[in-house]
Amino acid sequence: MKVLVAVKRVVDYNVKVRVKADNSGVDLANVKMSMNPFCEIAVEEAVRLKEKGVATEVIVVTVGPATAQEQLRTALALGADRAVLIESAEELGSLAIAKLLKAVVDKEQPQLVILGKQAIDSDNNQTGQMLAALTGYAQGTFASKVELAGDTLNVTREIDGGLQTVALTLPAIVTTDLRLNEPRYASLPNIMKAKKKPLESFTPDALGVSTASTSKTIKVQAPATRSAGVKVKSVAELVDKLKNEAKVI
Repeated sequence: MKVLVAVKRVVDYNVKVRVKADNSGVDLANVKMSMNPFCEIAVEEAVRLKEKGVATEVIVVTVGPATAQEQLRTALALGADRAVLIESAEELGSLAIAKLLKAVVDKEQPQLVILGKQAIDSDNNQTGQMLAALTGYAQGTFASKVELAGDTLNVTREIDGGLQTVALTLPAIVTTDLRLNEPRYASLPNIMKAKKKPLESFTPDALGVSTASTSKTIKVQAPATRSAGVKVKSVAELVDKLKNEAKVI
């Protein structure tokens, strides 16, 4: 079984992001970039399927600038077999990404596609679902457990009422939740081996995909700074502040 894993290059989750002075977006100059944490979980799950003998090949794909090869090499060091970069310097929306991934799916014909449920930068939680709609594949979102039984993939999902298990007929698309697994760290020998693993590069035009967007970002601004809290001496003072200062009662 061939498994395709989509990953995304994002600002490292330990970095405090800064908004550009002109409010056009997030300042990425001299900022540490990493693989999206949910994508790390997706890569880990694919590698585990390969270690169990379920998957025969794990391919990672990303859409982004040439520097996104760094994240692909990280995925290769974690156990993926080869990588595909769709090189684009544009800031693409979820639908454009889904269209590009569909082109890769059509080319590679994987039986299983795994994506992180969302990226920590845009936080859209859309690409997996859009890809499923474009390909017509079965989908299991927010997976906390994945088990293969013959030609059926059982995906356990966390919902408000508890746990829901859905049976998907392959080929299928799965988006990963936090509790699916705990990603491993890449060892130094595997990092060195990853440098020799194959990495293909394409452009959206080469794949015959238009990435024109019908939406644009108007403004990006940082959240309002929270004011310091105060201590009150009595319930009466608290009620007075809630009524006259906060005006919530």
